[in-house]
Amino acid sequence: MNPIVRMAALGGAALLLTTGAALAQKKYDTGASDTEIRLGMAMPYSGPVSSYGIVGKVNEAYFRMVNDKGGINGRKVTLISYDDQYSPPRTTEVVRKLVEQDEVLAVYGNLGSASNSAIQRYMNAKKVPHLFLGVGADRFNEPKSYPWTTPYMPSYEGEGSLYARNILKTLPNAKIAVLYQNDDFGKDLLKGLKKGLGDKASMVVAEASFEVTDPTVDSQMIKLQASGADVFVNFATARFAAQAIRKAWDIGWKPQQQYLTYVSAYVKMTLEPAGLDKSKGIMAMAFFKDAAQPRWANDPATQDYLAFMKKYAPNEDVNNAAGVYGYGVAQAMETVLKASGDNLTRENLLKQATSLKNLHTGMLLPGIALNTSATDYFPFSTLQLVQFNGKEFEPLGESIAVK
Repeated sequence: MNPIVRMAALGGAALLLTTGAALAQKKYDTGASDTEIRLGMAMPYSGPVSSYGIVGKVNEAYFRMVNDKGGINGRKVTLISYDDQYSPPRTTEVVRKLVEQDEVLAVYGNLGSASNSAIQRYMNAKKVPHLFLGVGADRFNEPKSYPWTTPYMPSYEGEGSLYARNILKTLPNAKIAVLYQNDDFGKDLLKGLKKGLGDKASMVVAEASFEVTDPTVDSQMIKLQASGADVFVNFATARFAAQAIRKAWDIGWKPQQQYLTYVSAYVKMTLEPAGLDKSKGIMAMAFFKDAAQPRWANDPATQDYLAFMKKYAPNEDVNNAAGVYGYGVAQAMETVLKASGDNLTRENLLKQATSLKNLHTGMLLPGIALNTSATDYFPFSTLQLVQFNGKEFEPLGESIAVK
């Protein structure tokens, strides 16, 4: 072979080998290495909604299980979680610590519209993934303005519109009274309800808001009863939702229909404190199973969840369905980390989180799966209407598309 040709051929081979090595090279951002992936989470372990703290505890337990099985692609996951007390100033404080001192790769799973709103600009300015949040407000599904922030919950506005659809179908001449939390959570649900009612939005004859720092919602419930409404829509987190259900009963207000947002549609956390007898007939939307319900006793995924809880979170209440929610969030995060492979950059993590296709984790209800895209971060497009029969929530018809 001509020496010049040989040299060119050898040079080309070397270039191919170099290119191949470059393609196979591991890529890391802050918070990732050959041996570890560091994640952060802010969670209300104390404060007015501390009953949701089980979400964080289940995530910690889940990644202990993952690590016992060898980690993710050979790397152990370190989840650092702080109590934010469901207080936006506190959330800002602990999340800054996670990003700037603990140097996590991503923050995920944080609960609450107000708390996540407080850090949304910061996370996007820092370009740190702010993923699978316990929120369903539209402001967390804005890929153009806040590309690093993604929700895990279904759209609150979409949920509200589904209640409107059912009311129009079953009680077209209803008078509706609404209790709502005075933040993006409650306001988006109310907006969706009115939007779903369309030109019949005047069916809403009374509205009463509350703050999460209020001791009770008793005065609001008295006001709503006085409106003469025969449908009560309860857009509140668990503690206040329970107070409202109990107060309606105590003052003798028995609407023909009551609706409860999926955020509070928990037997253990909401209906037991309210009184199971006082809660019978309440309708809600749901997207995941309640492991305590007899209907799921022989379900393999439910059995796996209960076995996991017994081994890794033995001190947590398996009857608290918020634990199931937390388990689903952990599974979604695990899926994203696995899909990221050796490219553990923040950009790739975001790409994987916004490219989910028909991901059905075991504790989701039949027919419901996670789907995300670069233009729509909401993961769930269907919900299931359920009704409490005095013991458990049972499905009413098939799952419904959120339009």
